[in-house]
Amino acid sequence: MNPPAGAGTLATLTRRADFLAANRGLRAPMPGFVLLVRPRGDGDPAMRLGITVTKKIGNAVVRNRMKRRFRALARDLLPDAGIAGADHVLIGRAGGVERPFDQLRAELAKALGRVRR
Repeated sequence: MNPPAGAGTLATLTRRADFLAANRGLRAPMPGFVLLVRPRGDGDPAMRLGITVTKKIGNAVVRNRMKRRFRALARDLLPDAGIAGADHVLIGRAGGVERPFDQLRAELAKALGRVRR
């Protein structure tokens, strides 16, 4: 059976209003990041991803490395474990950049399982 058109695709959140709306959704804090998930309810099955890493985390090199890691995690896990038709926002935390990638992957899987319930 084929998945519905648009399911499993990741679009990018770009508007500030979308990030603020996601902040009112479900929240799953983890040691390396905070996951926010908000079902849109607009009938579109596409998942959208937003990433936020503030200057408190480090300089531009550190922030960009963290964003690259988050994008790789999202490409790996969200198509299978994400919530269709929802906005997913990853907010970086200070300890997240030093965490091993496998540990971040396990934390994201756990956070997605938590918000699914």
